[in-house]
Amino acid sequence: MPDRMISLKNVSAGYGKYKAGNAPEEALVLKDLSFEITQGSSVCLLGQNGCGKTTLLRVIAGMLPARGEVLVDGRNIKELRRKEIASYMSFLSQMTRVYYSYSVFETVMHGRYVHGSSFFSGTASEDREIVEETLENLGLQDLADRQITTLSGGQIQRVMLARCIAQESPVMILDEPMNYLDMKIQSEFMEYLFRWREKPVKMDGGKVYRPTMIGVFHDIYLTSCLADEVALIADGRLLAFGRKKDMLTEELLEKTYCFDVVGYLRRFRSVF
Repeated sequence: MPDRMISLKNVSAGYGKYKAGNAPEEALVLKDLSFEITQGSSVCLLGQNGCGKTTLLRVIAGMLPARGEVLVDGRNIKELRRKEIASYMSFLSQMTRVYYSYSVFETVMHGRYVHGSSFFSGTASEDREIVEETLENLGLQDLADRQITTLSGGQIQRVMLARCIAQESPVMILDEPMNYLDMKIQSEFMEYLFRWREKPVKMDGGKVYRPTMIGVFHDIYLTSCLADEVALIADGRLLAFGRKKDMLTEELLEKTYCFDVVGYLRRFRSVF
């Protein structure tokens, strides 16, 4: 049986006074979701705005408390410290706002924090090599000394992806990371993700994992390219979960988005 990387069992979640404990069902954003993500797979979440996709990513990443159970490699996320969670998962959101003025190199070095690294107290040569290799692989070596506040939006997203990769966590969570990026940057971004998935990740304990990706992409074409499996979410509930060829059907997409998605794509999105 394939290794289970993430398991969700009867997960419900909300915000404010409803983020934990008992809450009426109508106040919840996520409602009783259960599914499993296999190690090495790429899972994309699809659904209308406000259906709970980002909330689900935050629950999986341990950023939002939830009812039910979230297991990471068989361990209950409620029993893991923040640094332990980060050793398993990196998180990349849509167009990151920058409120600090570190260099590109220093920003990517932050990804090494879960390994005990800190450029404030000196950096181990191994960590420097990992950061330098990551910058080179993503075409950022010439920007290493630039202040991140001087970069374009596309460059910043590439730097934040580099930070996630340098973190060397086996799970990467992506929350609409390609919004606002032009087509050229999107194509490069996808190439980096494909490359990242090819290389096994070895954690400090010595266990080797196949890279697992969990993402939200509004573009169904991007989803079809990146996903192995798709979770369809409607009104906070799991409508369906399975292989993309079984999920990206005319019937299921219409149920998910409440309109004729395939007809729209044929009419307005067919360029060639």
